[in-house]
Amino acid sequence: MIEAYEFGEIRVSGKKYHNDIIIYPDHVDSKWWRKESHSLDIDDIKEVIKAKPDVIVFGTGQPGMMKIAAQTVKMINDMDIETIIMPTESACKQYNIIAPQKKVIACMHLTC
Repeated sequence: MIEAYEFGEIRVSGKKYHNDIIIYPDHVDSKWWRKESHSLDIDDIKEVIKAKPDVIVFGTGQPGMMKIAAQTVKMINDMDIETIIMPTESACKQYNIIAPQKKVIACMHLTC
C-alpha cells in the first residue's frame, strides 16, 4: 500500500522513494523514467503491459503535468486494461482503494 505522498517523495510498504516509480503487485521498480519526462508513450510501459494488469493507475505529478496521449490510452484500453489518470496525490488514494480488489499497477510521477 502507498502510505504517504508529497512532492518528490512516496512511501510504499515502509520504504521511501524519491524517483518516479512503478508499483507492481509484488515489487516496486524505482528506476522508471520515460523517453520524455512529462509525456508518457506506450513504449515507456512495455513491462507494465506484459504483466497484464486489470487496471493501470497513472499519477501525473503533483500538479498533473505528465501527459498521456489519447492514442496511448486507447491502445491500453483496447488491451482490456482500465486506465485511471489523475494527479499523483489522488492517484495514490485511488490505488489504495482498488489494489485489494483487482490486479493493479501504478505508474507514479512524483514531481511536476
